[in-house]
Amino acid sequence: YSNLLIDGETGTGKEMVAQAIYSLSKDHDDAPFVAINCAAIPENLLESILFGTVKGAYTGAETRPGLFELARGGVLFLDEINSMPIVLQAKILRALEEGKVRRVGGNNEIDLDFRLISSTNESPEVLLTNDNFRKDLFYRINVLYIDIPPLRERKEDIPVLVDHFINEFN
Repeated sequence: YSNLLIDGETGTGKEMVAQAIYSLSKDHDDAPFVAINCAAIPENLLESILFGTVKGAYTGAETRPGLFELARGGVLFLDEINSMPIVLQAKILRALEEGKVRRVGGNNEIDLDFRLISSTNESPEVLLTNDNFRKDLFYRINVLYIDIPPLRERKEDIPVLVDHFINEFN
């Protein structure tokens, strides 16, 4: 599987595209779709959520698998990955390169097996130019690329969406 990067403004439906790709995969019935909005999680919790934790790693820490583990055999969707701190981007890159993670506070490496779909809500060119995103991580996750234009640039989609929502809410 190749990593996929979806680019589009907030509200363009990036997660819907990721879910559609997942739904069209041949083994989606047996595989999880695990999604997280990287912008919605406080920076100090994001690493624990992604990598998992070992009891005693910090006050109150319990042994828990991270999202990398929970996505085993399926898809991990990192929404707004560009909101992730640069330091954590380096750890994500290493995990992708090695195909292994170590839980926070742990000593054992855990093999990874998932397809990565990421999204940004800012243009990759702007992110890279302003040094807000690691170039090496960008090239690792940008094997396949989808740019979703905002609805104002694809007005032909409005009647289809109106029909869908009318049918859904009637």
